[in-house]
Amino acid sequence: MNTRQQQLNAIDRLLTIMDELRVGCPWDKKQTMQSLRHLTIEETYELGDAILDNDLEEIKKELGDLLLHIVFYAKIGSETQDFDIADVATSISDKLVDRHPHIYGDIDVADAKEVERNWEKLKLKEGKKSVLEGVPRSLPAMVKASRIQDKVAGVGFDWEEPQQVFEKLQEELGELQYEVHTNDQEKIEAEFGDVLFSMINYARFLNVDPESALERTNKKFIKRFQYLESKAAILGKSLSDMTLAEMDVFWEEAKKL
Repeated sequence: MNTRQQQLNAIDRLLTIMDELRVGCPWDKKQTMQSLRHLTIEETYELGDAILDNDLEEIKKELGDLLLHIVFYAKIGSETQDFDIADVATSISDKLVDRHPHIYGDIDVADAKEVERNWEKLKLKEGKKSVLEGVPRSLPAMVKASRIQDKVAGVGFDWEEPQQVFEKLQEELGELQYEVHTNDQEKIEAEFGDVLFSMINYARFLNVDPESALERTNKKFIKRFQYLESKAAILGKSLSDMTLAEMDVFWEEAKKL
């Protein structure tokens, strides 16, 4: 691994390159925080994919792409005299010190759960009116539900046992089934949302990240379905011309691979 000085030199080189690109490259010169936003989100998802695949080489590359974006935003901030990369690093460093009084102060904690509870209490002391203020509005719904549940649990608003959550899930499923029979689409959607919210909460008690779990299932389904397509192509058939029984043979083969 690199020494601390080598790490600092690498960051310094990146900052220098960013300065040069901002002056000399037509594309880099015209970028704004607004134009970079969707690209940053895309890079974040690409990092997420690499992590799910446990592809360390790809993780390294995607982290580099994200680091570039951080440096890019800081460069734009420095041009408007609002902030630079030092302000960014100082801000997060100060926050980390303030939020870890059990490391940099005289507070004792028993475990990670207590750290989380203290974290949320400290945020409220900083002036936040709600523990949910830190949940971005633009998060995907599943990720947002997970973060909401994490945050309210951090201040003690939580179930005590996984079985309680499972029973709540069963209750919500029953309510959904009832509304399905009433054929009221608005109520069906509302109850379906409650079921999903309960499922995500149950996942938390099982130490399962619901977003990652679903994405792994997506990847698994894609691989199996593409195997099915390849087998159909070898036979010179279109999937639309095959029966479900014929397709199921190849689906079962894909599951065994």
